[in-house]
Amino acid sequence: MGFSFKLKQNDTLSNARTGEITTDHGKIKTPIFMPVGTCGTVKAVHQRELESDIKAQIILGNTYHLFLRPGIETLEKAGGLHKFNGWHKPILTDSGGYQVYSLSAKRKISDEGVEFSSHIDGSKHFFSPEKAIEIQRCIGADIIMAFDECTPYPCSYDYAKNSMKLTHNWLDRCCNYIDQNQNKYGYYQALFPIVQGSTFPDLRKQSADYIAEKERDGNAIGGLSVGEPAEKLYEMTGLVCSHLPKEKPRYLMGVGTPENILECIALGVDMFDCVMPTRNGRNGMLFTTEGSINIKNLKWKDDFSPIDAGLDSYVSNFYSKAYLRHLITSNEILGLQIASIHNLTFYLWLVECARNEIENGSFASWKESILPKISRRL
Repeated sequence: MGFSFKLKQNDTLSNARTGEITTDHGKIKTPIFMPVGTCGTVKAVHQRELESDIKAQIILGNTYHLFLRPGIETLEKAGGLHKFNGWHKPILTDSGGYQVYSLSAKRKISDEGVEFSSHIDGSKHFFSPEKAIEIQRCIGADIIMAFDECTPYPCSYDYAKNSMKLTHNWLDRCCNYIDQNQNKYGYYQALFPIVQGSTFPDLRKQSADYIAEKERDGNAIGGLSVGEPAEKLYEMTGLVCSHLPKEKPRYLMGVGTPENILECIALGVDMFDCVMPTRNGRNGMLFTTEGSINIKNLKWKDDFSPIDAGLDSYVSNFYSKAYLRHLITSNEILGLQIASIHNLTFYLWLVECARNEIENGSFASWKESILPKISRRL
């Protein structure tokens, strides 16, 4: 039982690095992108496809949503989310903090925790730091996130400072709870604290230093990708990575576009997640090795070439752009499935390429050559 992170290779021209996380449900090669399975499933994707076609190594579960449905009692009876949904590789759960942040009109924050109303039926619930950890353990996550408050953008310095202090106080309680209570289901469950501080450099530094002192299994960077300019995202990420320990994995939460991911890999981030590949796919926006495509556009109506011949993927090679456009514009469910699988395959391909380029010592030049291509609209 346990959790470990082994650094393998550092890039000579940036802070990019490769590594390997070991959990009781398997190993994870980093840098890695983690598909988001909000309600216990990555939308429109079978577990078989996640493993065989997409080649996902780890997925996310959402604490807030799983707490409401199917409920912790059901997940415990099943033996945890792995047995409930049939995914046998690692799972990371968020703390519920971001969902509480997004329910700004339906929640009340205090030193003790957060009272919120369900978006489903309006019922009231309360998350304390201890309860957030308990719920994640019952879900059965291999990697558990500390309970935090995600600050909006923009916000005042005083708000960000007070929010950061609250997050730090909650972290202390999370650490105490996880250290005093046993893992569930017979395997190790790691805790990642979350750095906050909005876009204020001194707060971000202070938070990163505080989090690093806790010496937990890994560390996360939260409160970004919430509307701030890209240059601020990169500035804060680079600053925080320079203060977090090199020997622990760094997880940038909720990021992002392919460009964001490559730039933040160069800054030293190891783990990413975002709903963008599946959400955009369901709306007809495809990421490809040649650039992004709005498959709903008329220009693809009679294009019978593969969705993306540049990917070694059954879905991306077998189906044509014209056929996928037909499915999407006809509101056929298969279209949503194909688009989701393709986009996730592209994201996992991108981070695999990044790993290979770092190992080969050519990451910086490769990044500069591929960014203009994948950033363009076709």
